[in-house]
Amino acid sequence: MNDLSVRPITRRSALPFIIDRHYMHRVPPISMAFGLFDGEKMIGIVTYGVSGSTTLRRGVCGDEFADNVYELTRLWTEDDAPKNAASFLISGSLKMVDKEIIVTFAEIEAGHVGTIYQASNFFYCGLSSKFKDPKVKGLEHQHHTTYAHGMNMQQIRDKYGAENVYYVDRPRKHRYVFFNAKKKRRKDLIKALKYKVLPYPKQGEKNELEISLDS
Repeated sequence: MNDLSVRPITRRSALPFIIDRHYMHRVPPISMAFGLFDGEKMIGIVTYGVSGSTTLRRGVCGDEFADNVYELTRLWTEDDAPKNAASFLISGSLKMVDKEIIVTFAEIEAGHVGTIYQASNFFYCGLSSKFKDPKVKGLEHQHHTTYAHGMNMQQIRDKYGAENVYYVDRPRKHRYVFFNAKKKRRKDLIKALKYKVLPYPKQGEKNELEISLDS
């Protein structure tokens, strides 16, 4: 790991890796971006952004801390990156971000349980809430935040026509939270956490977790 370093990069520098190499192939909110470098070669990226969801920002630690929340929106490393490279990237980048509460999600549908966040000492806070996303006929290729940003469901129906709007269940995800602070400040933020801290999930436990959290 001696040749590895973590450095701030521009949003523009991160975009090709997000679009071409990350499995989601979609641009998320990006306020800060960092690269993992092996010498001068960039072999990983991590991005942080302010979520467009006020529910998400308020939900972690309440209204008081809603403006102090970043979502870790993308994480990618080369397949042949050194062992623990991803956790090295997260750790190094967290020393440079300008917010104290970091929330991120592991995609269950992609087979992820968040092992890298567990290795990085994030708290596990269960599954994301059940939610329905609006879909507009003819715009299914777009993410819902593109055509529904800032609008409630009635406004979406008014704009696109009720007959063209339908709703689909949003896939639930594993939710992780990290407090990017030290000593008393960190303890105060942990006290403000609105979610219950649960044992880390392991591969193959998805159905059991969903049953226990839904019951």
